[in-house]
Amino acid sequence: MGDPKGFLTLGRVAPEKRPVSERVGDFREFIALHKEGSAAAQGGRCMDCGVPFCMQGCPLGNRIPDFNGLVHTDHWRRAYVALRSTNNFPEFTGRLCPAPCEAACVLAVNDEAVTIEQIEKEVIERAFSEGWVVAEPPRTRSGKRVAVVGSGPAGLAAAAQLNRAGHLVVVFEKRDQVGGLLRYGIPDFKMEKSVIDRRVAILEAEGVVFKTGITIGADVSWNELKVGHDAVVVAIGAERPRELTVEGRELGGVHVAMDYLVEQNQVVAGATPPEPRVSAAGKRVVILGGGDTGSDCLGTAHRQGAASVHQLELMPAPPTERSDGNPWPQWPMVFTTSSSQEEGGERVFALKTTRLTGQDGQVTALHAVQVELVDGVLTEVGGEVTLPADLVILAMGFVSPVAEALHAQLGVALDGRGQVAIDPQTRVTSVPGVFAAGDASRGASLIVWAISDGRETARSVDSYLRADTPTALPSRGNDRPFGGR
Repeated sequence: MGDPKGFLTLGRVAPEKRPVSERVGDFREFIALHKEGSAAAQGGRCMDCGVPFCMQGCPLGNRIPDFNGLVHTDHWRRAYVALRSTNNFPEFTGRLCPAPCEAACVLAVNDEAVTIEQIEKEVIERAFSEGWVVAEPPRTRSGKRVAVVGSGPAGLAAAAQLNRAGHLVVVFEKRDQVGGLLRYGIPDFKMEKSVIDRRVAILEAEGVVFKTGITIGADVSWNELKVGHDAVVVAIGAERPRELTVEGRELGGVHVAMDYLVEQNQVVAGATPPEPRVSAAGKRVVILGGGDTGSDCLGTAHRQGAASVHQLELMPAPPTERSDGNPWPQWPMVFTTSSSQEEGGERVFALKTTRLTGQDGQVTALHAVQVELVDGVLTEVGGEVTLPADLVILAMGFVSPVAEALHAQLGVALDGRGQVAIDPQTRVTSVPGVFAAGDASRGASLIVWAISDGRETARSVDSYLRADTPTALPSRGNDRPFGGR
């Protein structure tokens, strides 16, 4: 324990954010690093619990008490070694993870949790600035070739681990740049894309090969891919959005969230998306969905200059405190406000969209009814509510991967939800030598789960390729190729 009394004498201090009036004027990140000494003080709040529930809450099993204590005692490089032993991309999770570790922090039983996510970000940013993050190519090569399809967090994690174990890894990405949802779905105000670029440069220097602009299943068949490689990892994400099946869905001005977010990310990157643009500028915007994707759309609409924004949620507003049926260390089902919701807009709960109406083929209004939970069933309880709308964004989540070609060409089985069916222990699909990781098999989930799945899938692929013999790659202390969870 860095400071035996830290949790008693120090309160939680969040990093500073740029003022709302300033940050909505651009797409740059707005959460700063801690001021000098503040991260160390926050690390001192960690109680180094005998049973660290924070580690149980983290799908990666990050050694949280270790790096908290090391930051508090100013041993930053050792903190980085501890962090990298279980997490390939702390710079991603330190910005984008909803921090289930903090929900499980013992201090959160009756106080505010340790700022674990921010400390993680501080450690990796210090590591990059000090030059500790360097390419470390494998010392030996196995002669085996692995194809990873998809360059999101699951695909990148699998590629990094398999390359470290000595296999030749080729990552195929259908878009023109590497990153998957990290690059094309996450707004720059949450993570600037230079953060991805510097990590991809490290992976390339270590020997990972990236091939962009190639759609497996169309440009190259899944059969051809399998024949040309000793193993295949399917990490194509869960791109199929949940649809709105109401009258008026076909009207102009109604768009799924990912089309809207991808286009704006392309604009920020300097690309010119095809016309007509999907922009909120000067429009009355209604966003359906109150989750992370909906909030990303909300923040984007603010920055584009929307005239007004309503964010609708189907379910009633959650309580402000944990209910008796939602005890610690479960994820707290309580009312929260995202950074985008801090910036403005109106949140409306318990509204069910019934129809959309328009004029001259363009949407002009959304119609909905008030609902409430009656014996666990959503029941209509009020009359119709009408909201004027020039742009309706559907951010109601994702239901499955787009895997028809994978199934048809390679015979990989899908489960009842349309996800890639896998053995939960080995992550192998119904076709030997073909594995799946991340949202493709799990369903839409958290970035930290995607990275964890990628690491676990890599472990199984390595075992398959080596016929269960030990890896030939010598250990590097805490940074074993398949160390940690």
